[in-house]
Formats: sequence, C-alpha cells, structure tokens
Amino acid sequence: MRFARLLLSFVLVASLLTPTAAPQTASSPQAVQYLQRALAALSASTPTSDVTLSGSAHYIAGSDDETGTATLKAVAGASRIDLNLSSGPRSEVVNTSASPAGTWSGPDGVAHAISFHNLLTDPAWFFPAFPITHGLSSGYVATYVGLETRDGQAVEHLTVSQTSVLQTPAGALTLAHLSQMDFFLDSATFLPTAITFNIHPDNNAGLDIPIEIRFSDYRAVNGVQVPFHVEKYLNNGLILDLQFQTVTLNTGLTTGSFSL
Repeated sequence: MRFARLLLSFVLVASLLTPTAAPQTASSPQAVQYLQRALAALSASTPTSDVTLSGSAHYIAGSDDETGTATLKAVAGASRIDLNLSSGPRSEVVNTSASPAGTWSGPDGVAHAISFHNLLTDPAWFFPAFPITHGLSSGYVATYVGLETRDGQAVEHLTVSQTSVLQTPAGALTLAHLSQMDFFLDSATFLPTAITFNIHPDNNAGLDIPIEIRFSDYRAVNGVQVPFHVEKYLNNGLILDLQFQTVTLNTGLTTGSFSL
C-alpha cells in the first residue's frame, strides 16, 4: 500500500495548487431509478451473493492469439479470473472489500501487484449486477447522461463513481475520475449492454486507457439474467472473448475466498 499512500499524498498536494469546482455529492433521481430498473431486470427478487462462470476463452494481445477455458468468480467487492490457454495459465485476483489490493500472473506463475489506481472500479466487471448494486450504495454518485444510440441500439447512459474520503475538491475529483464506470442500459429491457471504464499505466494514474465490456446472450439462471457472452475491449480492440457454458449462483463464496 506504499503506492496508495504516495498517490493520496500527491492528490492532497495538488489540491492546494489547483483550484477546482466542488464534485457532485448526490445521485440524480433519474439515474437511481434507472439503476434500480436495471437491477430488477437482472435479478428481480432473487438476491445474488456470489457467482461462478465457466466456459471458453479467446485471448488476443498483439501477436498473441490463443483459445482455452475460463473460470470467473465474484462476490460484491472481489473477483477472480482464471484462464487456461495454450501458452499456460493466466490469473487475476482483486479484493476491494477492505483495503483495495490485487495481483495478476501470466504463464510463468509470477505474481505482480496491480496498481492502486487500477483498483478503484468494480472488480466484477463481467457480472453487471454487482457493479450496479455498488452504484446504488452509499459512497457512490450516479448521474444520468441521456438517451443514446450505441451500436445501432437505443440505450440509457449513466455514470457511477465513488464519492471521496479526501477532504479537498481536487482529491475528490481525482477519485471520482479514477473510479468512474459508465453503464449503457437497453432502453426497452434495461439490461446492461455495455460498461466502460478506464485503466492506467502503473506509473501514470493520469493517463486513461479505455476499457469496454459488452454483454449479450442473456439467459435466466435460477431467476437471474446472466450474460453468457462477454467481450472485453482495450482501446477499441478486442482482447478477451468469453462464452460461458456453466453458471452457478449462491454457492457460499465470500470475500475471504479471494485471497491474494
């Protein structure tokens, strides 16, 4: 967490030098209403405590183009992704339930820490019910952007970001930006069609690299609508294509199950 302390110190110093407008501290009623409708469309009256998704994976990174299997697990505030590809396993574990922390590893099995500024968005990006639930909780601000057309489909665009624990306007705005997730909800069904957010180089929290998650092939699993097809784009290029065959809910996973 040394990097986290350095980042917070930098933000506090910057706030003294750069005057900014006060951040938004309250959600808009329309944004809250639409998030509630999205959550109802996803899970209705069925509470979801955890999810495990298994299926096929297509991984693309530059000249590296591989296929294999994937197992993804999540609870509110934590996730684990395990890919078994032709070059070897790749894993990522993120737990933000207390002090945000995460690691990733490639085929060599060496664990690398995920930078603090890349741990401020919801770790369960592949299961939209959890990020939407976070957006409706205290400590988050939801804003309605408007009705848009995305990939030929009418969607409702909303943003969700964390409110700041820092006491300065610049610090609050920095955290709001680093934690922002944009939701695009089908205007007819209110099921999420996409989520976008930014990641950043390890040594540069100010440089945004766009991530887009696309959801399709929704199917009912024990009363919960689950997207069986999830695509992840980095800077507009497809890097991970997941097609799930098996989904299990409420098996007893807890945040303690996601040890680093």
